Amino acid sequence: MRLPDLTPDQLDEAQRALRERIVGGPRGSGPQHFALTTPEGALTGPFGVMLHEPALGAPLQELGTAIRYATGLEARTREIAILAVAAATGSAFEKYAHERVGRAAGLTDDEIAALAGGAFTSDDAREQAAYDLCRRLLAGDARLEDEDYAALAADLGPTTVTELVVLVGYYRTLAQLLDVFDVGVPDQ
Repeated sequence: MRLPDLTPDQLDEAQRALRERIVGGPRGSGPQHFALTTPEGALTGPFGVMLHEPALGAPLQELGTAIRYATGLEARTREIAILAVAAATGSAFEKYAHERVGRAAGLTDDEIAALAGGAFTSDDAREQAAYDLCRRLLAGDARLEDEDYAALAADLGPTTVTELVVLVGYYRTLAQLLDVFDVGVPDQ
């Protein structure tokens, strides 16, 4: 990583407050499918980057918390969307983390492999519509004709469409942070 890992003893007040919101919130109190901290207490993945700029990191992690824990997205659909972003951006950390979360949400190894290869299909019409929307957004094709939007709204509902658009933007932002600061997968 291009930024130093920040251990708890190195943090200023704003960084400590942000770290506590991350580890003390639903990410830290729920099931741990991947390590949120290193053995020394530094945050892993995008959270370690967020600590370096708490004025941006705090609202960014709050948005992530809302996407993960406060939307109406079904867990499988959410993980399908996140893994679609990971595949499209080549984000090793998001792939590492969300393959684990995706398995816990019920994704099979075959489905995870299909997502990694950009060839996911589902017999569930909502899952397929969500994946197709994410792929379209990731391809830079966000302008929808009225009939395309009407079909999405009919399949998913306007709220889910909104949640997926925000999810794709958020995880693309994380992927860029991870790329720019060369954040890899934690030692396993």
